Amino acid sequence: MLPARQFSSLRLADVLTSSLLAVRSEPNRLGLPAVSKAVVVLADGLGVSALRARAGHARFLAGRLTKADVIDGVFPATTAAGIATLTTGLEPGQHGLVGYQVLDADGDRIINQLTGWDAGMDPATWQRARTVFDQAADVGVPSFAIGPKRFIGSGFTQAVLRGARYVAAESIGDRFAAAREILASEPTALVYLYVAELDVAAHAHGWESGRWLAHLETLDSEMARFASELASDEGVLLTADHGVIDVPETKHVLFDTAPALVDGVRHIGGDPRCLQLYVDPARIDVTSDSLAAAWQVAEGHRAWVYTRAEAVAAGLFGQVDTDVLPRIGDVIVAARKGIAYYDSRPANQSARSMIGQHGSLTDEEIRVPLIRAGAFSR
Repeated sequence: MLPARQFSSLRLADVLTSSLLAVRSEPNRLGLPAVSKAVVVLADGLGVSALRARAGHARFLAGRLTKADVIDGVFPATTAAGIATLTTGLEPGQHGLVGYQVLDADGDRIINQLTGWDAGMDPATWQRARTVFDQAADVGVPSFAIGPKRFIGSGFTQAVLRGARYVAAESIGDRFAAAREILASEPTALVYLYVAELDVAAHAHGWESGRWLAHLETLDSEMARFASELASDEGVLLTADHGVIDVPETKHVLFDTAPALVDGVRHIGGDPRCLQLYVDPARIDVTSDSLAAAWQVAEGHRAWVYTRAEAVAAGLFGQVDTDVLPRIGDVIVAARKGIAYYDSRPANQSARSMIGQHGSLTDEEIRVPLIRAGAFSR
């Protein structure tokens, strides 16, 4: 049974675009007032459900989270798709980053859109849209992206942050300090500040771990301090690309042990909670419909199963450009219970050590906060 997912009227795609419009003193989807400088903080992996569950440890953020400040991220609920949507203002079907691992049809291979960039995958063309930073440059607004030094020059950075000046800062506190320096030195600016620590801790230890909680407390205190120092013409928004759920090893589903679920599958992409399966074109006896039917019989009680056509028709990827269609799996399996799907055949099974997971359509993974501060406060 396919979900009738009703996405919120405001989404992640609106956040950075509205911030630029606010700097330009123009109307915007978020209703932000005119400012001289805007900062957008992206807390990777900070879902609304986790923030509410740990509200006592994040009093500044949780205290500013109302029902009206909950928005939807993207599907799949994964970083490559989410950050690209934030920085382009477009859904995955348009910018082209439609998952964590997707098919490069020309190369007949699966590529990792966070770390798998190479000579056969040009960031300038694979990510197909102009960024909000490019648009800022068009109107004379300088833009900055603040994040860890290790991301400078990566393919993903070039794909989704092009047009912004990258400022390296290692700790969460250092990044907010860098943002403060930019606001003090620029008469007008659009600033993107990336916080990776929550997502990293969730994958390794789970969002319910002490490690994750410590990073949340740090983020909360740095946001509170930063907000207290804002001038009257400076606005800040904090949001996230996705949420996280914890999946113990006992809830791993080794789907390759059921032959019908991999028969005729040439490539396996996506995330453990949102598989994207690509049918071997040489197997005329296996189609997307027949493969989806096999998955529906075996896993329909705990996953949503779509063919590509069904997912596109349901609007899960937004409007999908013709050139992007082949990147989307022929069959998509999105977990709706607390499980994760793994292929036990590859020799390298290190991914199975992850505890925190995301990718699917559940509220825990899709719904993210939109925290307002400074001139953007309600």
